[in-house]
Amino acid sequence: MKKLNIIGTAFIAMLFLTITSYAQELTASKPVSATPEAQVKADAEVDKKATDWVNSLSLNDKEKEGRVKEVIAAHLKAIRDWNNSHSYESVPAGINPESGKPLSTMDRQIIVNSSLPKSVHENLMTGLRKDLSEEQVQAILDKYTIGKVAFTLAGYKAIVPDLTPTEETAILTNLKQAREQAVDFKNIKQISAIFEIYKTKNEQYLNNNGRNWHQLFKAYVEATKAKKAADAAAKKSAQ
Repeated sequence: MKKLNIIGTAFIAMLFLTITSYAQELTASKPVSATPEAQVKADAEVDKKATDWVNSLSLNDKEKEGRVKEVIAAHLKAIRDWNNSHSYESVPAGINPESGKPLSTMDRQIIVNSSLPKSVHENLMTGLRKDLSEEQVQAILDKYTIGKVAFTLAGYKAIVPDLTPTEETAILTNLKQAREQAVDFKNIKQISAIFEIYKTKNEQYLNNNGRNWHQLFKAYVEATKAKKAADAAAKKSAQ
């Protein structure tokens, strides 16, 4: 399983101090702009997405629906605009201090996008919680991340069939943290990259608590291959 290089905390802090001025200099020479028609279309797509997500909650309260739609749409547009105006090139090419490997394009985009003003995330969460229950808030966050919490948790349960309630709670906590952080990134590749960070934490947690993640995953892959082979053989003999 391929893992995303985790950027060292100290390294991120150092880069954060330089990103703003460097990004401003870079984007000044490479402005990102859209035609008025394209901007209207892009905004309409965001508004439709926000409307669809809110409608899925069946709030049956027009005023509440309007406020929540506005909060979501404002956040989606802020994320889109930040990503589009802050190229990965805003982060100087270098190495990951933990692995020594060169920073990938995704690493650099994640770094620059993580410098998004905190107020953007805070406005989203505060706005959602003003009108929604915690369960409804989580449902909206799942829309942002296409249900990756439930999907990934199901994967852990398949790989570790005897997962304990304590282990499941710890893993789910990490996945929920991944989900809330991931909503501030633009596309599924970036969202998946954030989840990879927390999946690594989960695997480290299992290893630190008496499990051997490498062996568990290897056994799961071998069992899956064996089942596919058996199913194929059964299908062939039935023909």
